[in-house]
Formats: sequence, C-alpha cells, structure tokens
Amino acid sequence: MATKNFGTAQIVNILLATCVLLLILKFSSNNENKMSNNNNTLEIIHQRKSVRAYTDQQVSKTQLETLIKAGMAAPTAVNKQPWAFISIDDRTTLDSLGNGLPYAKMLKKATAAIVVCGDLSKALEGWEQEFWIQDCSNASQNILLAAESMGLGAVWTAAYPAEDRMATVKSILNLPDHIIPLNVIPIGYPTGIEKPKDKWKPENLHWNKW
Repeated sequence: MATKNFGTAQIVNILLATCVLLLILKFSSNNENKMSNNNNTLEIIHQRKSVRAYTDQQVSKTQLETLIKAGMAAPTAVNKQPWAFISIDDRTTLDSLGNGLPYAKMLKKATAAIVVCGDLSKALEGWEQEFWIQDCSNASQNILLAAESMGLGAVWTAAYPAEDRMATVKSILNLPDHIIPLNVIPIGYPTGIEKPKDKWKPENLHWNKW
C-alpha cells in the first residue's frame, strides 16, 4: 500500500513538473516571437533609406537637437568624443551649401541640415588621430537612424576627404582650421518617393574565417 501511494505521488509530481516546464517553454517562445515581431530598433534599421526629396514642412530646432543628442550617444574611441555638430535651418545657408556642393543639391529643398565635423583639438594624437573619422561616422549613422524613427528623411552627403567640398563647407560655415567637415546631412519631411533597399546578400557573410 505504501509502495503504491509513493508511486502515485511520484507520478503526480512528474506531471506537475512537466506542466510547469511546458508553461515555461511556451512563455519563452511567446517572448521570443514577441521580441522578433515587435523589435522596433531592427525595423528602423531596415526601413532607413537615403531621402533626397522633401516637402516644405519645417524641421524644428527641438527635432534637430534630438537628432544631435542621438549622434552624441555614439561609441567613440577612448571616449574622446572628437566631434562637433552644426545645425542649420537658415534658408540662405542651406541654399549656399546646395549651390556649392555637387552632390548636395537637395539642400535647396530641405528645411534643415546637420554638418558632422571632426574636432582635431579633441582627437587622439599621432596615427590614432584618424579615429575621429570612425567616431564621427558612428555619430552620423545614429543621426540617420534617429531621423528615420522620427518620420524624417535624411541623406549622408560627403565632404571629407574631398578637398574642394571641405573647402566649400569651411568657407560657407566659417569653420576654424581644427574643425574638419565629415559630411553634410540634409534633413526634411520625406515626400515618400524613396523606399528602403534590401541589401542582405548571404554571399557577403563568412563564418569563422574567409
């Protein structure tokens, strides 16, 4: 009788443990599916596109400051933060840059822009100085993703390392010698013409070694 009772209790315990395990697995699976389906960060990354056509709706100073805060949240070597940002919403300045830069004509339609610059006075020394390029590129990507998340359109137009483009930006914005313009990012409300591109190419992925 005692043996029979022990066996029954053991079976009940096994069933209870099995039920708990199934519930845990189901909860874990639901969470994974929820994270996969509602991962807003990944959605923004894959929805980002280079926007060159804008409406005439004005981008606000608050929005520009929000974008630059996102830029300043980027990773930076030794936390040197060797960057400077110029926020532009003046029509004359936007037009001047648009006229002077060969691949930034869309500035004449944009209602704002951000110029991401390297500040060599804050950069590392010697060969490590050029880490400013990576740091400011990180900041630029943050700005582009933040713009997408805010319903804005933006596009990276290069200044560095083209000497003529850097000279144009330096002249129009009166930049001191130690400030190097990496890019000019036109910003505005998109017309909806541009669509994101699927750039996933499995042949570019290598596992563990080439």
